[in-house]
Amino acid sequence: MDLNIDKVIDDIKKDNNIFSAGKVIKVNEYNIEVSGLIDVAFYDEVDIAGKAKGYVFAIHPNKVIVSLTEIEDKIMPGDLVYSLNKEYKCLFSTDSIGKVVDIFGNDLIAGKKFNNLIEVSIDGLDIPLMDRTSVNRSLLTGISGIDLMYPIGRGQRQLIIGDKKTGKTQICLDTIVNQKDKNVICMYVAIGKTKKEVKEIYYDLTKNGAISYTIVMASFNDELPTKSYLTPYVALSVAEELMLQSFDVLVIIDDLKKHADIYRQISLTSNKVPGRDAYPSDIFYAHARMLEKGCQHKSGGSVTILPIVETKAGDITDYISTNIISITDGQIVLSKKNFDKGLKPAINYGLSVSRLGAAVQSKELSKVGSKLRRELLAYLDVKDIYELSDPSELSPALKESIDRGNKMINDLKQYKYSPKSESEMQTLFSYVERVEKEG
Repeated sequence: MDLNIDKVIDDIKKDNNIFSAGKVIKVNEYNIEVSGLIDVAFYDEVDIAGKAKGYVFAIHPNKVIVSLTEIEDKIMPGDLVYSLNKEYKCLFSTDSIGKVVDIFGNDLIAGKKFNNLIEVSIDGLDIPLMDRTSVNRSLLTGISGIDLMYPIGRGQRQLIIGDKKTGKTQICLDTIVNQKDKNVICMYVAIGKTKKEVKEIYYDLTKNGAISYTIVMASFNDELPTKSYLTPYVALSVAEELMLQSFDVLVIIDDLKKHADIYRQISLTSNKVPGRDAYPSDIFYAHARMLEKGCQHKSGGSVTILPIVETKAGDITDYISTNIISITDGQIVLSKKNFDKGLKPAINYGLSVSRLGAAVQSKELSKVGSKLRRELLAYLDVKDIYELSDPSELSPALKESIDRGNKMINDLKQYKYSPKSESEMQTLFSYVERVEKEG
């Protein structure tokens, strides 16, 4: 204790206890402009006259932009702003598993703060390349169309992309449910969703016995955009810490298109120069540094990321979609047309890709999956033509091929929360191997 007192006295004598101070010159809804702050860095924590807290978001020659994360009272121009000379950190509790939480260590269901809180960096140091190993262990979703043809490995980043109401979130929830008794900690990250939506997801996971190994980290649509912007970064920092302790972690980010829109909103009010579609020029970097947290670590742990992106009119070539496709290791594309036809999950098998493929599959699944994919894609290429033809004019071999294609499509249909095991998938599609041998 004496040493601490001596250090404080010494700091006072050397003026080391005095940090930068500035004044508010402009107030926006969720950020402020401050003049006079010197010696501050990005993500430095600041206090605004005891009325609010925030962090340094942008630094200009004669002013600093501060993003507000907690507001207690109305901020006015002229209010003093103090640099706290430390990195802005969020709070997390190890008791969060099985709960709906936010980035400030609050249990949103119970409406109270956790006791055993630890500080978490928003954007920690990157995992060195030499500490990453090859992705070769499977993470089974329980969905035949994915596990057989577009498999996901532990440490992979697989994009789930499609229009609104095509089952993107449902695929991710099915994947969480299928991790039961597989030693995987799951995190569902809700960005800008309504409280009703998050509550329904929480109840679904509870009903299916998945909440006991799942953390739901949420930011709601009526909260500060700055909080929603930080939420996925904090979630991945937590996942990274768990990975370093040799845990396998699955992180669902729902969704990155909304995150990009929130970042655009914050950036435009912070006077950042807009680029394509008015997004800031560093939008690619914002998502790349987030998704690169996904990897297989030499400790044995891994972080698998399934980011969700919502498209319009099935266009996967828009700015944000192409950015994230180029960052991830593959994508599961969902089709509104297939969904309306009752083909669920509504996967577009022609556009979907897994860049790891057989490297993360068992030999048995790989053998069946490769043949199924080859035959299914060949059938889908000519399906529309065959549907318009007169069946009586088709040869017996062609009729048999069409019937087999229809059977594959029907066998790939799957109800929600009804995962299949590897052996069930192999048995269900064993006829694909048999037909190839006979052929």
